[in-house]
Parts: sequence; structure tokens; C-alpha cells
Amino acid sequence: MNITILKGDGIGPEVMDQGIKVLEKISELYAFPLNFNYGFIGGDSIDRFGVPLTDDTIEMCRKSDSVLLGAVGGEKWNQLPKEIRPEAGLLKIRKELNLFANLRPAILFNQLKDASPLKNSLLEDGLDIMIVRELTGGIYFGEQFHDVIDGVETAWDTMKYMDYEIERIARVAFEIAQKRNKKLTLVDKANVLENSRLWRKIVEKVSNDYKNVELNYLYVDNASMQLVCNPKQFDVIVTGNMFGDIISDEASVITGSIGMLPSASLSDDKFGLYEPIHGSAPDIAGQNIANPLATIMSVAMMLKYSFDMNEAFDRINAAVEKVLENGYRTKDIYEEGKTLLSTTEMGEKVIQYL
Repeated sequence: MNITILKGDGIGPEVMDQGIKVLEKISELYAFPLNFNYGFIGGDSIDRFGVPLTDDTIEMCRKSDSVLLGAVGGEKWNQLPKEIRPEAGLLKIRKELNLFANLRPAILFNQLKDASPLKNSLLEDGLDIMIVRELTGGIYFGEQFHDVIDGVETAWDTMKYMDYEIERIARVAFEIAQKRNKKLTLVDKANVLENSRLWRKIVEKVSNDYKNVELNYLYVDNASMQLVCNPKQFDVIVTGNMFGDIISDEASVITGSIGMLPSASLSDDKFGLYEPIHGSAPDIAGQNIANPLATIMSVAMMLKYSFDMNEAFDRINAAVEKVLENGYRTKDIYEEGKTLLSTTEMGEKVIQYL
């Protein structure tokens, strides 16, 4: 198993170190060989090479079986031109590695129910939503313009999708829905946007191959409201790049902490890039207080989706749940009466329960 490690910026290296330790423990428990290659992305790469992602790092990723990423970005690099900011490295690696399917589970552990901003009556028996976000098309990759026209400063961004881009992400979502509760919701803005009308056309066509999956539609504004008012109505959500970016972050807050949620970005085959959905949090970097659980659960997703190691996936998640059951918390999810742990201590506790 050859894994490329991209630690990134801010708290990225701290949380990634705990993910690596968990992966090493799993390698020991299941007796498989493990090899790490280390590359650079984001501000870390800018400081070293002047660009947020080098061709050498992309090639290293291509030669790997999978990629683990910490987090990128920070105020230090915000004044740079947009094409060489840390976030440009993220967009480039997604495009270069064809990582079109972004899986973002929003899982609320019962032990963290009180940390959610929603009242407990909305969260009986926890919450488990899978958001499937198209990641290499749409407005983030469309034509952009910013200039002065006839004395008026003008800017636009183009949201463009082709039928095959929609079809392939729809099939990923239907396949996942089949293995869960057989319910899929397409989130779009088909009452206004022409590309959303194409999404509906293609997703409905794909649904003919998945007759056992219930398909319904919600406009993105209504979906945002429904996530807060009645989150348990959702099972799998499929949507475009920009809407998915917003919806998945909203869902993460419902679960109590953005520091608890992993993600997977997959290509056509089993190759994937795995990362927590939280940012680099430079304000707490180096303090050993960041929550590593999202990174650790991203490792679990990697084992499941890239290596078919479902037992190891379940084992890691069970260890995380055991940690929470026994009252261990990092600062972001701490509540009175619980035991406060550092980043390193939380990683060690997960390994202990493994």
C-alpha cells in the first residue's frame, strides 16, 4: 500500500500525524505492507517552490494507491494572486487526478448530541447523511472575467456542466443510496438555472437503472432550510460543486463540530484523496489542541473505498465512538464533566481502543 502524504498548512501536519499513527497501527493489526511518500501542497508548497502544487507532487500522487491530505490555506498567503494561492493547489489536484466524486458524510454521534445547535428532538437516534458533491466541474472551474467595461467594473463566473459529468456523479450517488436507505435527493436550482435543468434531466434518466431508489428533488434554498428543520428526512444528497460546498458545511455544523467530519474524493477507479473537511485553522496551529478525529475517520474512509477493507473501516469508527462514549474530548467538542485531551492524546486514545 503506497500512500502519498500531503500535510498542508496550519493544523494540517498535527492532525495528519495522528492519522498516520492510526494507519500504521491498522497495518500492524492486519499485516499488510505500508509505504509513505511525502509531497507538498498549499502554502507549504508556495513557501518551498513558489507554487501551490508542483508537477512532481502530482506525479507522486499518480504513482500512489491513495492520497491523504491535511488542510491548506491561511491569511499569510491571502494577498497572493488567486492562481497561486493555496486553494489553487486544491483545485488543481482535483482536476489533475480526476477526483470528480466528493463524498462527505455528516454523522452525528449520539455522544455529541448536545454539541449540535439543533434541539435534541430533531436528532433522535443520531444523524447519518451522505452528501455526494460533484468536484471537478461547475462554477469553480468555469470561465471567469473581471474588468472594466464602459467605465463599470464587471465580473462574472460561469457555471457549466456537460451531460457525462452529471451522469457519472449521479451513478456514484445512486450506487451509494442502494447500499443505504435507498433514498436520493437531488439539490439544484432548476427554477432559475439552465444547468440545473440539465441536472434534473440526466439524473432522472439515470434513475431508470435504479428503480429501487426513491428519487426526489429540492431547490438549494429549500434544502438548506430543510437541513435545519428536519435533517433526518435525508439519506443521500447529490448536487453540483458550489451547492455541495455550501450544503456540506451546513450539515457539518449540525453534527456539533466541523472537526468531526471526514471526506473522500474519488476518481473513476478506486483511487482517492482523503481529507477532513475542516480548514487549516492557523489561529490554533502548533498548540496541539486541534481535533484529529476527522482525519482519523478519513483514514477509515480510505481503507473502505480505495482498499475494500470494510472491517478496518468499522474498527476505526468503533474506536472513535468508544473514545467519545468514555468522555474524551478535544477543545472544540469539550463539555463540562468530560476529559479534555490534546491532539496527540486523542490520537493515542483511538489507537488504544483499536
